[in-house]
Amino acid sequence: VQLQASGGGLVQAGGSLRLSCAGSGRTFSSFAVGWFRQAPGKEREFVAAVSRSVSWSGGSTGYADSVKGRFTISRDNAKNTVYLQMNSLKPEDTAVYYCAATRQSDMSTFTRYDYWGQGTLVTVSS
Repeated sequence: VQLQASGGGLVQAGGSLRLSCAGSGRTFSSFAVGWFRQAPGKEREFVAAVSRSVSWSGGSTGYADSVKGRFTISRDNAKNTVYLQMNSLKPEDTAVYYCAATRQSDMSTFTRYDYWGQGTLVTVSS
């Protein structure tokens, strides 16, 4: 599966952005999709993930503590797209955001992901 992340940009603190991760292939719904971010000089960290879809559900979700209540991940399998709605953004959210896909159950560890998008830069000014 190929992934393309988009939607990054410059926003003031307290603002919102929506990132999109467009996937290719008919099996996209069989992958869990996660968002990770990496700030300059820091390690890549987990942000949020949504599990693969089952017929009656859009999938379960998980979030890093630092974004709980502010970020929402969702998927639209008809469009082969996963979204990350980011509200109440803070300067510390500034990073390059990557989406990734995995068939493994551990969604919060970046080494479990086999497919990665190219990253999109989010800059939050104070």
